[in-house]
Amino acid sequence: MSGNAGARVTGTRNRFPPQVIIAAGCLMAIMTFGPRSAIGQFQLPILGEFKFGADIFSFAMALQYLFWGLGQPFAGAIADKYGSGRVLVAGAIVYAIGLSLMTWSSTPTSFMLTQGVLLGLGISSCSFNLIIGAFGKLLPPERRSFAFGIGTAAGSFGQFLFSPLAGGMIAAYGWHTTAFIFSVLVLACIPLTIFLHKRPEPVPANATLAQRQSFGQALAEAFGHRSYVLLVAGFFTCGFQLAFVTVHFQRYVVESGLPPSIGYWAFALVGVFNIVGSMSSGWLADRMPKNWLLSCIYLSRSLVTLAFISMPVTPLSTLMFGVLTGLLWLSSVPPTSALIGVMFGTKYFSTLYGLAFLNHQVGGFIGLMLAGYLRETTGSYTIVWWLSIALGVFSAAINMPIVEKPIERREAPAAA
Repeated sequence: MSGNAGARVTGTRNRFPPQVIIAAGCLMAIMTFGPRSAIGQFQLPILGEFKFGADIFSFAMALQYLFWGLGQPFAGAIADKYGSGRVLVAGAIVYAIGLSLMTWSSTPTSFMLTQGVLLGLGISSCSFNLIIGAFGKLLPPERRSFAFGIGTAAGSFGQFLFSPLAGGMIAAYGWHTTAFIFSVLVLACIPLTIFLHKRPEPVPANATLAQRQSFGQALAEAFGHRSYVLLVAGFFTCGFQLAFVTVHFQRYVVESGLPPSIGYWAFALVGVFNIVGSMSSGWLADRMPKNWLLSCIYLSRSLVTLAFISMPVTPLSTLMFGVLTGLLWLSSVPPTSALIGVMFGTKYFSTLYGLAFLNHQVGGFIGLMLAGYLRETTGSYTIVWWLSIALGVFSAAINMPIVEKPIERREAPAAA
């Protein structure tokens, strides 16, 4: 009987080849991450129609980041317990509903509920973060780091594809129609979840200590582990920087005297060069210490930002900022997720990565709140740019002491 059970488990694990799993995950990452990364293109037409200020738009986006982060650990925990497929389907449905209802959200409260809460919860359950969790469980260890990089790069390709697409569609058909079309595209991803679902396996009689570990024990172990705490703390900076640029970069470019098209294409370059950056990061994560790779990424972001704000804002400097920022954009995700897998294994991988991502989104929430408030009160984004630089240096420093090795687990001594 044990032989049959072993065959059944193996069959479940290898139901689809790794190439098929990666391809399905990457396609879903493109179609789910693309629309939300283009939300900045909706800002000016929405403000022009609904007549509330940029502070309301920024707060709604901040809520989206916060609820994306708050939903991520719960989505990860459900995926760890019941499999990723169901969570991805539910997330896609909520995401599409939020995009559709946004077109009728003409008051600040309704806009915050749709653009903020619904989109945030939907994205938390169907974006590349859950797909990375599925990769961690479905793929063999030697393929994981690079698969994390490819999955992250696919989300970036969605950003590259949807940023100019959103700008062109909004100009041609209006932002209402564009939002409806994007919601349909998100729903079209649901069949792909078949390739990303894996039922949790029963704990065998001769289970190891890691296999017998409970959910509560896993959380206590992670937050009692110094390297995990440092890793999570450093991820705050990533969220702060990405959220600020995603939402406010377009406005910064226009207010600096450049045409909107320069902002569209610069942000599109962020997406396309992040494909190179994320895949390279995944490749490097298998060949060098992952904590050193993260430190280099955070420090390089600060240097690129410092160079950008120190020079006059021109089409060339703006496009170059898009290229260099793109190389570093989501490149922190593959080594971060790979470190979690190395330290704790894959049983609660989606949950532990979700908790790290929660802090990432808290950083995004604070970054958006500060950016919107300081722009309205000071008339510029200067303070936020400098905060972004300082946080990059901070995260580069605290990632250096992280120890890249599996946590040591020991059986409790038997009672006398």
